[in-house]
Amino acid sequence: MLFAPRPLTKLALLCMLLLPFSVAAGAFVIKDIRVEGLQRISAGTVFNYLPVTVGQTMEEDRTADIIRALYKTGFFKDVRLEREGNVLVISVKERPAVASISFSGNEALETEQLLEALKDIGLAEGRVFNRSVLDKIEQELRRQYFSQGKYGVKLTSTVTPLERNRVAISIDISEGRAATIKNINIVGNEAFDEEELLDEFQLSTGGWLSFYLKDNQYSRQKLSGDLEALRSFYLDRGYINFKIESTQVSITPDKKDIYVTININEGDIYTISDIKLAGKLEAPKEEMFPLIHLSRGQVFSRKAVVESSERINDLLGNHGYAFANVNSIPEIDEEKKQVAITFFVDPGKRVYVRRINLRGNTRTRDQVLRRELRQMESAWFSAEQISRSRDRLRRLGYFEDVTVETPAVPGSTDQVDVNVTVKEKPAGNMMAGIGYSQSQGVMFNTSISQSNFLGTGKRVAFAFNNSSANREYRLAYTNPYYTIDGISRGFNLRYRETKFYELDSANYSTDTAIAGVNFGIPISEFDRLNFTFDVENTKFNISNNASNEIREFESVHGNTQLNYRAGLGWMFDSRDSIMFPTRGGMQRMQAEVAIPGSDVEYYKISYKLQRFFPLTKIFTLGMKGHVGYGDGYRGTETLPFYKNFFAGGFRSVRGFAANTLGPRDSKNDPLGGNFALTGGVEVYFKAPFKLANKSLRLSLFADAGNVYDLDDGSEGFELEEMRYSTGVSAVWASPMGVLTFSLAQPFNTASNDDKENFQFQFGSAF
Repeated sequence: MLFAPRPLTKLALLCMLLLPFSVAAGAFVIKDIRVEGLQRISAGTVFNYLPVTVGQTMEEDRTADIIRALYKTGFFKDVRLEREGNVLVISVKERPAVASISFSGNEALETEQLLEALKDIGLAEGRVFNRSVLDKIEQELRRQYFSQGKYGVKLTSTVTPLERNRVAISIDISEGRAATIKNINIVGNEAFDEEELLDEFQLSTGGWLSFYLKDNQYSRQKLSGDLEALRSFYLDRGYINFKIESTQVSITPDKKDIYVTININEGDIYTISDIKLAGKLEAPKEEMFPLIHLSRGQVFSRKAVVESSERINDLLGNHGYAFANVNSIPEIDEEKKQVAITFFVDPGKRVYVRRINLRGNTRTRDQVLRRELRQMESAWFSAEQISRSRDRLRRLGYFEDVTVETPAVPGSTDQVDVNVTVKEKPAGNMMAGIGYSQSQGVMFNTSISQSNFLGTGKRVAFAFNNSSANREYRLAYTNPYYTIDGISRGFNLRYRETKFYELDSANYSTDTAIAGVNFGIPISEFDRLNFTFDVENTKFNISNNASNEIREFESVHGNTQLNYRAGLGWMFDSRDSIMFPTRGGMQRMQAEVAIPGSDVEYYKISYKLQRFFPLTKIFTLGMKGHVGYGDGYRGTETLPFYKNFFAGGFRSVRGFAANTLGPRDSKNDPLGGNFALTGGVEVYFKAPFKLANKSLRLSLFADAGNVYDLDDGSEGFELEEMRYSTGVSAVWASPMGVLTFSLAQPFNTASNDDKENFQFQFGSAF
């Protein structure tokens, strides 16, 4: 007897009609239950779902219950009940198992994502195959493609039977191209032009960057975001009663073109009649009112109201009211077209930090973490101090991840604990590297460093670097908390051989040995002062064809100089990332002087600036600048030529060979100058393909700069001597190392300039 699984009412009726042919009329006591037809599913599984057991009386009305219970498991496509004496025989036919699932033709959605989505719905390898589930999956796939504007998608599912009651499922996807927007029409706008309103939209009818931005491809999610942006546009300009009456999206029969029509009702402009503070004001009004960036008579702005509420909430959070709530309540006067705003403050209870718990620091000592924390135990809770503490721990570089949680203390309404969880990463680094740059040729470097020596936070490093132009040995030690206030102290020993003639510069080389000490003093969360004192011994090696300038310097000062250098620096760094920053900036000012008693007495002052501004989620504006000046004093008339500034190359003006801009010596080799001025503007954007958008950044840039000799008798600074270039650049943090290249077109060039349109640099570690 075969029973269909649905509908159940018909199934029960069918069971009752056919029961006399399979189970003898009348009830009987079940002496045994036998299950036939099982292949993968065990008999015990079937018994677990049966509503009857041995010893019970089998009655006619239980037949439908048994069949219904077994069909409900989803394991069987056929169930049959029979009676052999007092033995209940259950014959079943199992549904096939899914042996494999494959996709073809999918490009917009990755196979791994599709398989994971199918698993969540109930279709995966090894599970029981159910055709109805496959139908639901096809509907879900279509919905996913429709959300991406691919309305022409076609899905073909093939179920192939295999041996041992298995099936192979293959889904062939013909995605088609995404439908593009041909027109967006806004109806009902009177106060603003349609073009001005459409500037707020992510969607558009396309432009010359649409191949990259894909802003002309329709997406339901993007349209929802654009409608909210349109609503915010009006609410931020006083149109409190603005409404979107309807939205129509139509598609052409070939499913390639889309037309969007938005009907709106602008309403009237409302101004602010009054601003009030109400509720329990735990902070003085004198502190709260300046945070409300609104004024009477001003046009109402929802954005300004929300931001004002957030600022008051942050103020209360920094006073210990961790669960404060500030609501803005508008009172609308429809006749006068005015609105009175009341900020109702509910601070809740003042919250204290009971205990700060550190977790995960298996190697780093507790005190290394605690000295970076700005939130103190037994003090008021401060959201700002908690956030700053987390950022400072991340900037240490000792941890892969830092998380901070603030759970309430059980049984207390005014206390929280701060749980800081860190994930240690190797603080030691043993690295060997090889690379190539056009200015220095093949480069080899190796270093052994421990930035968190024995978990104390102290840094120890030894490095060796070698290239055709430079060879350097360095040993350094730094204690970032030489004092409890965060004053750092460090020592360094360095020996460097530099062949300037390999750097496209003048024909000489130097052997330099340096021993020094440095101190750093933090003056804010982002600012730091640095003091250095070095003893430097420099020996010249002048070639036979050295220029007159080099020989003249040697005749006056000799070929060996022992100098005592003192330095003072200031650095401000608020960048959100070192590799690919999108906001914040870095400023650095450095002064260096060879103090009296040195063989040559000179000074150098330089200032560097970098700023980053997020334009959109994709584009970032970057600006940079550098100005430097140096000169001799007392017995040294000019800045020693080996201390000159240089320009050209990646770090200054791209499109010109490294270190080649500026004055030249009598042999027409670049000699550098005592004054440098460089700068540039760059627009960064992510790579247009997903796989590399986190490791590759492209940019369009414009560079400018040069170096000059401002000594008496020279031509000095002339703006028309500035060199310019523009081009494209890319930085790729590849698994093999960082690859940087640029393609630039120089401008305002002179006959003796060394141009280099394509420049690249590559380095890797192994």
